[in-house]
Amino acid sequence: MLSVRDLCKSYVRPRESVVALAGVSLDIAEGELVAVRGPSGCGKTTLLLAIGGLLAPDAGVVEVCGQNPYSLAPNHRAAFRAATVGFVFQQFHLVPYLSVLENVMAPVLARPVPDAEGQARGLLEQFGLAERSTHLPGELSTGERQRTALARAMLSSPKLILADEPTGNLDEDNARDVLTSLADFAKSGGAVLLVTHDSAVAGHADRTLQMESGRLREPPDGALLCLGRAAEH
Repeated sequence: MLSVRDLCKSYVRPRESVVALAGVSLDIAEGELVAVRGPSGCGKTTLLLAIGGLLAPDAGVVEVCGQNPYSLAPNHRAAFRAATVGFVFQQFHLVPYLSVLENVMAPVLARPVPDAEGQARGLLEQFGLAERSTHLPGELSTGERQRTALARAMLSSPKLILADEPTGNLDEDNARDVLTSLADFAKSGGAVLLVTHDSAVAGHADRTLQMESGRLREPPDGALLCLGRAAEH
């Protein structure tokens, strides 16, 4: 579903060059939920943006469903991204003057979705938001806003969901609901790459990788076991 090879990205500033990705390689198969843990500033968000076709890497190759999005013309890349990748952000990025239903249907602006309203209403029902369909984002709880963002990401039936700190603003119960929904999406034939600084997500992931200074590594087995036990409690 996803193949990343030797991905590099640096940000050039007036007096320095900051390395965000230093030769990252990663594979995610259909049905997998993979978590990448690491502190703020280690390159996690840059990795998601590069994989999602939003930020061209300096070097390396990204393939989503066998296609390198950066080999496509910008308009074709946008169409491919709309059809294949769903994004879930920590800050939700909901349009404040659109209703919950309209926010969920926003992806149809980039790519037509058959029976978009029917599918959107089905997703709202799935996420316990049916009674909130006419509400504005400012009238929702934090957990409801994140579930709205998750429903929006799923409307176009993507193959891959990229989630940036999706539980960072949530309480324990809402975080569990979001992670369960992402796991269910992966089990249904999709794939999920989730980045976080929270060790509790390890209990919901099939694999957990550690990112440090723009590099990925497998955490020690003992550490992963401890994280899984912590998540159970």
